[in-house]
Amino acid sequence: MKSVFLSSAYLAPVEYYTKLLAYDKVFIEQHDHYTKQTYRNRCTIAAPDGELALSIPTVKPNTLKCPMRDIRISDHGNWRHLHWNAIESAYNHTPFFEYYKDDFRPFYEKKYEFLIDFNEELCRLVCSLIDMQPNMARTTEYHTEFATDEEDFRERIHPKKDFIFEDAAFSPQPYYQVFQERLGFLPNLSIIDLLFNMGPESLLVLQQSHQ
Repeated sequence: MKSVFLSSAYLAPVEYYTKLLAYDKVFIEQHDHYTKQTYRNRCTIAAPDGELALSIPTVKPNTLKCPMRDIRISDHGNWRHLHWNAIESAYNHTPFFEYYKDDFRPFYEKKYEFLIDFNEELCRLVCSLIDMQPNMARTTEYHTEFATDEEDFRERIHPKKDFIFEDAAFSPQPYYQVFQERLGFLPNLSIIDLLFNMGPESLLVLQQSHQ
């Protein structure tokens, strides 16, 4: 039984979903100190001009070291509308956007209080659409030591870290992207980039991206 520890993530990158597929047990960390500019509240999509980061605004906690499970989503800046518009304009011409859009739209219409709940429900939706059944649970405490059959990717899957150096098991399999002729293949974008472009074949791409 191999286990992996991951941070909570907003529409996480492809690398993250290869872990959900490759490990027998997945622990989503909820006791870590929340930090900005990570995948906890941010995803990267392929816009017509290149990579575009979408960030969910959060309510500033009263303490510097606030656990992820207590982080609340802010309504600041009409972000739901902006994110959905960005996703729609980026993926409107992909082969599977029309097919899946009604599954995702409600997440940008309903208000969630806690970021971890929003992330988790989105993740479970994506897994169901890709036909994955990961054994996922939230952590009950914060671990600093791990057994030989446990891997810690909580801070290794990170927008400011290069997966080439962080993750020898991840080798992104190129797949069709709608702006590829203009931008070239962009690896390790949000899982929705893979899903909207490849649909049911997303599972095969994830399997081929993990060595």
